[in-house]
Amino acid sequence: MNVQKFDDIRSYHDAEIPEVVHRLLSDAAFCKLLEMIQPGKKLDDLKSMLQGIPSIQEFQKSFIYPYVRGLADRTTASLDLAGFKYLDKTSTYTFVSNHRDIILDSAFLDILLIDKGLDTFEIAIGDNLLIFPWIRDLVRLNKSFIVKRGLPVRQQLTASLELSSYMYYALHEKKQSIWIAQREGRAKDSNDRTQESVLKMLNLGGGGSVLENLASMQIVPVSISYEYDPCDYLKAREMQLRRDNPDYVKTVKDDLFNMQTGLMGFKGRVFFKITPCLSDELQKLEVGMHKNELFEKIAQLIDTRIHKNYHLYPGNYIAADMLDGLDRFAQSYSQKEREHFSVYLQKQLDKIELKDKDEPFLKKRMLEMYANPLKNKLEAEKK
Repeated sequence: MNVQKFDDIRSYHDAEIPEVVHRLLSDAAFCKLLEMIQPGKKLDDLKSMLQGIPSIQEFQKSFIYPYVRGLADRTTASLDLAGFKYLDKTSTYTFVSNHRDIILDSAFLDILLIDKGLDTFEIAIGDNLLIFPWIRDLVRLNKSFIVKRGLPVRQQLTASLELSSYMYYALHEKKQSIWIAQREGRAKDSNDRTQESVLKMLNLGGGGSVLENLASMQIVPVSISYEYDPCDYLKAREMQLRRDNPDYVKTVKDDLFNMQTGLMGFKGRVFFKITPCLSDELQKLEVGMHKNELFEKIAQLIDTRIHKNYHLYPGNYIAADMLDGLDRFAQSYSQKEREHFSVYLQKQLDKIELKDKDEPFLKKRMLEMYANPLKNKLEAEKK
């Protein structure tokens, strides 16, 4: 395979580190970030350390892992992983997960797998988030590959084929596992659904049938549960802005603030659940099924796995009861927990600044964010 055709989207190689590090250290914004990541160390010492990094693996070990681990210690009450038993250390997988936080969904899973003795995986990241050149360099140094967004239809098809081909190359030739969100962008209301377009993209780079191609991708659904979403009020705010103005588009400043809030905000307990690889199930599906039916069925399989394996918290039950005006789930939380969640909810609502602030609308949207994982889990458990 001609790997040069992936040069504008692939993650960086070890041999490119000196050139990339030189560019990064020439950027004042990156140097400022570097001092934040490694507090208490002199910038000149940090620069010398980076300049001496021999490999991507060492970069992740020396810089990325300590920062993400420290962030987890500061901004979560706990960070846990279940389902590791379903992974074979000699295999490579395509981890497909629901999407809560722009950066931390993949970053937290990465360090959890490192703790279990696995190699880090490559991360699919939308180019809409690569606001500055140094961000593009940094994420590609951290084993990310680029998903091109917002292209005209013909160019998007070409870009999707390139992306899919790269993913097959990464899995089968580079022997690297991959992480990709089940949809483009976060589900603002936490009503997680796999976009069939993601599965159609995954299929493009294969040389066989839909079932053969996706089975070879070794898809592993991963369910992510955050007790609190630091960006919940920002998501609700965006929902009102879109309701009031269908043409509303977030600014670069909005994206940066969302990333910062997600990184630094308190998340409570965070739980990742790995589920078994789908390949065996895919091979049981009807070969003669129409392609569109196949993609719909496979999306449903992923969704069911993710929904069934949510880790629920008191806030999920409380939000559902507050929405419905009932006490259906009262046995799943205490009065003190309900009071605590109500106070939290109001504090988040108070952060929203809008000219025509519609608090009942905003409150309902935020309650739905916390209630939907419970509702989807209950529905999935019926299947």
